[in-house]
Amino acid sequence: MRSVRLRRALMAVGVLIGAWLLVPTLIVIPISFSGEDSFAFPPSSWSLRHYATFFTEPSWLNALLVSIQLAVIVTVVATVLGTAAAFALSRTAFRGKGAVNGLFLAPLIVPGIVVAIAVYAAFLQWGLIGTPTGFILAHTVLAIPFVTVNVGAALGGFDRTLERAAAGLGASSLATFRSITLPMIMPGVLSGAVFAFVTSFDEVVVSLFVQSPQLQTLPVRMFTSVTNEVDPTIAAASTVVITVTTALLALATALRRNRRNA
Repeated sequence: MRSVRLRRALMAVGVLIGAWLLVPTLIVIPISFSGEDSFAFPPSSWSLRHYATFFTEPSWLNALLVSIQLAVIVTVVATVLGTAAAFALSRTAFRGKGAVNGLFLAPLIVPGIVVAIAVYAAFLQWGLIGTPTGFILAHTVLAIPFVTVNVGAALGGFDRTLERAAAGLGASSLATFRSITLPMIMPGVLSGAVFAFVTSFDEVVVSLFVQSPQLQTLPVRMFTSVTNEVDPTIAAASTVVITVTTALLALATALRRNRRNA
């Protein structure tokens, strides 16, 4: 009886914490449909004008397109590198393996501002500030850990007997990986790719140090709007980001559930 009460109490606390975190974010959504020129809540009138501004004004539209293009490239690069790293770490044993694994996970542990300052100092010397290459490199460093963790988890539950059976039938290492290993761990690879896309699409701290007036991502444009102007268009931009991120995280959750059930 006591355990049931404790479980219910913990569930109630979890619901309250979730509501406390979620409700302020959801307030942005009705504001984005406001017909006012301010952040009044609740809105006294309704309109799609802020969405029209978001999808037609060059500064907002360009920032959105830049974020999508960078996120797609980062997703491809981080997925390939992260999958290769996870495969190497799971299939080889060497001295210092734990340190190397920790190095891959460092971007998840080190505070974002520390990473941003380090990236800025290095990129300033290399002439990568305000360049697409700089954004891709910086975002890839932040995205690779998510791919490595997800693919590593998929490889941890992989039955290597299938690989040995394929090798016994004369299949090469490449053919075995392409025909056996990769299809089996594909849910983990796709889940890592989704997290890589979200990481790049939502990243703001490092992007603030890498951006230039000519090249800004959507989160940087939103930060600029908050600090320099009072424009409710940011509510529409925030709603778009929330929608995209929520949909992608739901997809990643579904992929991980399928991986567990496989």
